[in-house]
Amino acid sequence: MPVYKTLHPNSQTTVKIWKITESYDELFQGVKLKPESLERVLGMKSELHQRGFLSVRHLLLALGYSDYDLFYDENGKPYLKDGRQISITHSFTFSGVVISDNKTGIDIEKNREKVKLIAHKFSNYEFCYLNKDEIDYVKKLTVIWGTKEALYKLYATPGLSFYNHILVIPFDLEAGKTVAWIDYENSKSRFDIYFLGLEDFTCVYTIT
Repeated sequence: MPVYKTLHPNSQTTVKIWKITESYDELFQGVKLKPESLERVLGMKSELHQRGFLSVRHLLLALGYSDYDLFYDENGKPYLKDGRQISITHSFTFSGVVISDNKTGIDIEKNREKVKLIAHKFSNYEFCYLNKDEIDYVKKLTVIWGTKEALYKLYATPGLSFYNHILVIPFDLEAGKTVAWIDYENSKSRFDIYFLGLEDFTCVYTIT
């Protein structure tokens, strides 16, 4: 389908979301891939991952870029040749790209009960305010997980720990925003976090 949602959190930033309903062959049409990107997508064993990869290239086109404008560093962090900041995500049937003049990060996660089983791996301080009996417990955990994933992409520093170094302050799901902190190597940084529901998924993004 065409772009599912477009957001403009500020004048320097655009977020675009794609709902992946097309087949691999349909997505393959209309995009031109660098040789290394073509090799990468053809080597993927999962069609779900292939479709996610290709839908991101369609989002790039919608944002005025192409696969040839995108490159990655040794840690897998994406960059644009014109110097603007970019972050990329895809999960099952949704993908997202944010482009900004400032450092940015984005993540999409499916709201699933299994998040409760792994919450102890990425949540620490957050258990001080979370209520396991709350009806929205899974959604709140998913926002926290997505927040830490988005910040990890933005910060792009080996050794950063979800559990030890990133904390998310209490938030209201209806507000669609919160604040998070990274406390790492004697440096503390504050980040504004934005989140929204995409059917049974949660999208989280942050901009410095």
